[in-house]
Amino acid sequence: MAIAEYDTLDAMGLAALIRARELSPREVMEEAIRRAELVNPALNFIAHRAYDEALAAASNPDLPDGPLRGVPWLVKELATSWAGQPWTNGLPYMKDVKGPFDSLTLQRLKAAGIVPFAKSTSPENGWMLATESTMFGITRSPWDPARTPGGSSGGSAAAVAARVLPVAEASDGGGSIRAPAANCGLVGLKPARGRICLAPAIADFWYGGATILGVSRSVRDTALLLDVTHSHLPGDPYQIAPPARPYLQEVGADPGRLRIAMVLDTPDGGTPLDHQIRDAVHATGMLLESLGHHVELQPVPYDYWPLMRAYTHIVATQTAAFFDAIAPLVGRAATAADMAPFYWSLCQHGRSFSGVDHSNHVEQVRMMSRECLTRMAAFDMWLMPTVPMLPRTHGYYDMTLACEAYNDGLMAPDCCYTLPFNAMGSPAISLPLAMSAEGLPIGVQLVGRDCDEAGLLRVAAQLETASPWAARRPPTFAG
Repeated sequence: MAIAEYDTLDAMGLAALIRARELSPREVMEEAIRRAELVNPALNFIAHRAYDEALAAASNPDLPDGPLRGVPWLVKELATSWAGQPWTNGLPYMKDVKGPFDSLTLQRLKAAGIVPFAKSTSPENGWMLATESTMFGITRSPWDPARTPGGSSGGSAAAVAARVLPVAEASDGGGSIRAPAANCGLVGLKPARGRICLAPAIADFWYGGATILGVSRSVRDTALLLDVTHSHLPGDPYQIAPPARPYLQEVGADPGRLRIAMVLDTPDGGTPLDHQIRDAVHATGMLLESLGHHVELQPVPYDYWPLMRAYTHIVATQTAAFFDAIAPLVGRAATAADMAPFYWSLCQHGRSFSGVDHSNHVEQVRMMSRECLTRMAAFDMWLMPTVPMLPRTHGYYDMTLACEAYNDGLMAPDCCYTLPFNAMGSPAISLPLAMSAEGLPIGVQLVGRDCDEAGLLRVAAQLETASPWAARRPPTFAG
């Protein structure tokens, strides 16, 4: 039987009804599975199902009594290990690998009462702003099936936007939380470098450039996800100060009067900014002015291509290292037949650098980041597009290309507003603050000071109240 309230509830709303015993965790899980099976044939966001395990966990009286007890969850099929479940990263090379343990983020989510029931689709190893692969096929947007929901967290974003569940896992190394959030009309926060511990499989990923959280339909759910998942372990490479109070308490808190820089131009060599996205950013700036903030027009604060090239050289070297590290789990070394030509080319590119080269690339990123963030520190926050274009149609990101042609011609121009803040480690959030004439969501990005997710959440909640988006539904949604 369908749950009438399910469409309108975020994760905290569902958890409140479960806590009040108006719904049981099993009823909620059955509804999530029903909805997934209803719309997945049209959207293709499920990589692997674990329905029996999920129903057993939801029926267990010992299900942890945390703040998200009984809330369903999709684990992204990239980076996160879920014990006993496939762990393929969307790669034919890893098609037989099973997760040997639960990653720390998943352990913490389970301790909060969340129940995972499937893995969401991702492209091969994630370096794509769409979600398409030889293993899983094409994942489609619930807003327009001819267009991508974004990537690499497009499976999770499509499912949340289609009202299958209120929150799902997403990760971000060049825009892979924020771009799908923008394409699907969701909230997508990329936490600051070091906020999320990647144990036990990984100590560091792209020098803190890649991180994990989720996509949601409400700012408060995003805040709670960050409360549940952030942590440090002894020896973690980035030790940053814990928040002054729970992130959930920032939702509704007065942000004060802030100085906010607004960017309406395009980085050199970036994809030309769509006029509707530019208008959405400008309208958000005017809304922030009306809320009492000082908004000032500023140029793009970074020199994009040198930063992008140094960062993607690091990505190439560490991708080659990843394939060497995963070989014992697979049982053999990777070959060109095991992955898209782009990835094989990327690995060869990464192996072409010496240790000295790699050290220099890291130093270049750090020096450019320090210079840029020093300049950006004149403002409390920066307002800019999330992505420069409306969602691409399927097939645009051609992984049959070699890495330089793919990165320079396709990927890098499209993530010209997101990738820099992976390289710099800054927290950034995409909010669904506008709609295009074609009926597609438009995401607007806020970038915070070092480690200031709290400030971003305060302003995001203020914007959510002033310009609510919760009632918007895509043409394809589960009811």
